[in-house]
Amino acid sequence: MFIQIKNLSKKFNNNLAVNNISFDIKKNQTVGLLGPNGCGKTTSIGMMLGLIKPSEGEIIIDNKNINKEKRDGILSKINFASPYIELPKKLTVKQNLEIYGRLYGVKNLSERINELSIDLNLKQFLKKKTGELSSGQKNRVSLAKSLINKPEILFLDEPTASLDPDIGDYIRGYIQSYKLKNQVTILLASHNMNEVERLCDNIIMMKKGVIIDRGTCAEIIKKHGRNNLEETFLKLARS
Repeated sequence: MFIQIKNLSKKFNNNLAVNNISFDIKKNQTVGLLGPNGCGKTTSIGMMLGLIKPSEGEIIIDNKNINKEKRDGILSKINFASPYIELPKKLTVKQNLEIYGRLYGVKNLSERINELSIDLNLKQFLKKKTGELSSGQKNRVSLAKSLINKPEILFLDEPTASLDPDIGDYIRGYIQSYKLKNQVTILLASHNMNEVERLCDNIIMMKKGVIIDRGTCAEIIKKHGRNNLEETFLKLARS
């Protein structure tokens, strides 16, 4: 397995946000991490990124325990995008991409920024300050930032949240085509069930910090006797 999560828990004061979860992700797989707000998705991703220290458990990526070994080599292969973590607002889009590119040691950085600018249609606002952009533009810049180092592992936390249907579909289509062209393992946290069905090979359902179900979309839908993933999600969230 490329990513192994073993008995992972996180406690904040007296609140057990993540409670003894375990799962595996194979290389080049896209796995959806689903659940209602407050179920522990973002905390789990934070621990896997090395931003939050687990209370218990192990995170093993490419046969390396990220909490016991030097992280530099592992974290350089990882990146993430989230609409809830804003890039510095007073810097231009190009300046943001240049800074993150340098942090990751990206070679031929100007070429990489130009490539992403064309792919994600950023050219017309590269020189604008990030704080002046629309939600859709910010999401595209965040996605560009997450791909600047051509990561082997990509964490996406609700990448199309608050976007209109057209821009949301554009982002999903881009992620889908990028995955086909590149070797990348993706963990996607999302509340958009159509997005999950379109992009994910397998899904993990969480509730109140624990994993309550897992499998392919089709398997989970059939198991719970529903017509689609959204109906299944509502059943599990409300039960």
